[in-house]
Parts: sequence; structure tokens; C-alpha cells
Amino acid sequence: MTREPSTAGSGGLGPLGRRLFAAFAVVALASVALLTAAAVVGAGRGLSSAHQADRQRTATRVAATAADAYRASGDWSTADLSAARSLAAGAGAVLTVRDTEGEMMPGGAGDGSGTGNGDGSRTGAGSEDGHGMTGSGHGQHGQGSGSGPGASASVVVDGRTVGSVHLVFPAGSGSAGLSVAWGWVAAAAAGALVLALAVSWFVTRRLTAPVIRVAATARALAAGDRAARTHVDAPGELGELAAAFDAMADDVSHAEQARHRLAADVAHELRTPLASLQAGLEELRDGYADPSARRLASLHDQALRLGRIVGDLGELAEAESARLSLRPTTVDLTALALEAVAEREAELRTAGLTVRTAPGPSPLPVRADADRLHQALGNLLSNTARHCRPGDTVTVTTSATPAEVADTGPGIPADELPHVFDRLWRGARARAGGGSGIGLAVVKELVTAHGGTVAAASGPDGGTRMTLRLPRVAPRSGSRLPRGPAEPRVASRANTPRGI
Repeated sequence: MTREPSTAGSGGLGPLGRRLFAAFAVVALASVALLTAAAVVGAGRGLSSAHQADRQRTATRVAATAADAYRASGDWSTADLSAARSLAAGAGAVLTVRDTEGEMMPGGAGDGSGTGNGDGSRTGAGSEDGHGMTGSGHGQHGQGSGSGPGASASVVVDGRTVGSVHLVFPAGSGSAGLSVAWGWVAAAAAGALVLALAVSWFVTRRLTAPVIRVAATARALAAGDRAARTHVDAPGELGELAAAFDAMADDVSHAEQARHRLAADVAHELRTPLASLQAGLEELRDGYADPSARRLASLHDQALRLGRIVGDLGELAEAESARLSLRPTTVDLTALALEAVAEREAELRTAGLTVRTAPGPSPLPVRADADRLHQALGNLLSNTARHCRPGDTVTVTTSATPAEVADTGPGIPADELPHVFDRLWRGARARAGGGSGIGLAVVKELVTAHGGTVAAASGPDGGTRMTLRLPRVAPRSGSRLPRGPAEPRVASRANTPRGI
């Protein structure tokens, strides 16, 4: 039963989470500050433009009213500008009216309190001097001598420009709207910053929680809790990381269980011959038995069995490390299979078996270490020699895809087939034949190291077929593969596999 590791120490974000959150916070703060500055500037300019447009519209209406007054009287001297003054006053502006010569008209000052200029004209309190701006026919934005913003417009009567009006508005007009806009912008910026920080915190927790979980599980595994798992269901690469870590933890747990079983199986395999050998030697030492040839032969058989078991274990360890020591080349699988049969033919015939070969096309190139592959094929043939009955037939076949070693022996029970390549696993026929359960495990390790597969099949009426598949390579034109029929392999004693 798997347990979840304790993550009491990871209630916060952890170092990685704090750095991520700080990075997110800096990005959020910079973004909000930039957008706030842009909003403040944009709102200020937008409101200023809107207010100026309103002032210009007011100036245009005042100019139209002054034009009506001029049309009614026929000239500026008798024109009644009270309506224009009232319209300007309603907008909070000071009105100045000038004729086409630039002279300010009497009564044109919005407050009526002008001062003489010595030439009979009057200048309003908010008016310009003699250098004031005149209308252009389409209206004109201006700034009077007063402290506030202004707006100008031409006075047009029957298509003829007869003068101009200029409005000076109080300083700070429109600032109330700008203050309101800035208040809303500030409130929105604060809300956006809070929201960005909250989202940053959430995203940081989502990103770092699987990592923290994996780290806690790793610490638990290192402390000896082999049942610790992450159980993290996260999207994307983080979920894949957690799943891969759990798969690795399962493999570690299975490997440790297999190692424990291996130690127990090895101890069990060695205990019986050692006890028998020890008891026999003690009897001879103490004089309870005579050192007859039969007795010595029995003790010698026990010693041979011990040597075979130790040798098989060494061979398995060597096969498990074969992936690191392979020297792959392009070899001819057909020639190699025929060579393995020739080397094991004496053993097979001694067991009373009929040997047949069905070679496929030659060359049949595969990428393999010839010595290791020869060892795997030899173990398959030795396994057949050990477990078949006298009179059975062994057939070795090579084809474009696999190499097969088939026999007409008693076969393997269906419930044992999935385990025949497990290390130290012995089925009924292996126990009856005294096998150690290592030979086929060596075959699997060697074939897997080559990137291939090996499988066992057995029919209900008996017979076993071992199928070995290796990655093929395309032969190069004019190339000559090693280990052909004309180049027999000389097997060294160190590479000659033992039986199963």
C-alpha cells in the first residue's frame, strides 16, 4: 500500500516558489505602472481635448450671437452684446469682441469694467491687449493674457467677417473631471495590481506544488520509505515529471524486491549442496564413512553443482551489464545460428535429440555483438537439450524477421510461460531437471541489451518455440559480413555458456 509523503515543511512556496512569485510580482508591478502612466496621460490629454472642443463650441455660439447683434444694429458701435456676454458668463468665461481692425468694441468686456486706453477703447479685465488674435474664419484656439485657457471664433455676417470673439476661461477649468478620471485610474491600477499579485500567487502555487511534492517524495524514498509516491495530477510537463518519478519509484521498489528475492533464492540454492557437502566431509573427517569412490563421486557432484550455480550467477551479472560492454557490428544471423547449432550439436545428440536446421536467406544482417548473440543462442539450445525427451526433434530456423529454436518436447504449462525468463524462476520441468532458473534470464538480458525481444510459446499438445527478434540492418552493396559459413567461429572457453 503506497503512502503519501509528508509535506508539512512545504506549506509555503519554498525557495523556488518565492523566486517565481517575486518575478511574477515584478512583472505585474511594471505592467500595472506602465498601463497606469499611459492611462493617466491618455485621460489627461483626452479630457483636455474634450474641454477645448467644448470651449471652442462655446466660442462659436457666442460668435453667432454677436453676429446676430451686429446684423440687428448694422455696426459694432450700436450693437447690443449683452446676449453674447450672458452666454459667455454662463460658460464661466470672459468675453472680448474685436472688429476687423483689431479694435475692442465697447461693451465687449464680460464684466463691463474696462479701463481706457487713451484711444476711446476699453479693455476688459480678462481681455488681451492690442496684439490680441483675430478670427480666421474657422475659429481659432488661443490663450489670452489671462491665466486660463481660451478660445476664439470669427464673427461672420452674410458671408463677411466683421470681427472676432475671444473667450478666456478660468484657470483650472476642467480639472475636476481630470481629478475624477485620475481617481478612477488609480483605483483601477490598485485593483489590477492586487488581482495580478493574487493570480501570481495562485500560478506560483500551481507550478511549484508538483515540484515540492516530488522533492518531498524523493526525500521520503531516500529515507527508506519505498511506498512513497507523488500522486500528482498536473497538466503538461509537470504531470509528466510526477508520473515519471512515480514510475521510477515503482521500478526501484520492484528492483529492490527482486534483489531481496534473488538473495533469498541464491541462499536457498547454495544451502542444500553446501549442507550436503559439509555433512559428507565431516563424516569422512570423523571416520564415520569410508572414502570410497562412490562417496567421493557424490561429494564431487555436489561441488560441481555449487560451481555451476556460482557460474550461472556470474553469467547473469555479466549479461545484466552487457548493455555497457557490447561491441555491436553487422553480423550474419543465419551463419551465426548455424555455427551455434554446430557447437551444441554434440550436446543435443547426447541428449537423444534429432537436430534440424532451416536456414533463411544469407546473409541476414543484424546489428549485434557476435559473442553475446552466440551466447544467447547457445543458452536456448542448452535449455532444449536439458528439458526435451530422447527422440524429440529440435529445429533451428532463421528468416527475414526472427530466429526460432523449436522442439517437440513436453512443452511449458500456460501458467508458467509468462515467467520462463524471470531470474531464478524454475517451473516444474526445471525443478525436475535440476536447473537453476538463470539461463533463460541470461538470454533475455542479452537480447534486450541488443534492443531485441525474446518470447516463449507452447502448444496444448506439447512442444516449445523460443522466438528471438533483433533489429535488422540493410546490407551494403559488396560488403562482406563476419561469421559466414566459410569463417567458422572459434569459441573461447570464457564465452561458452553453461546449461540452464
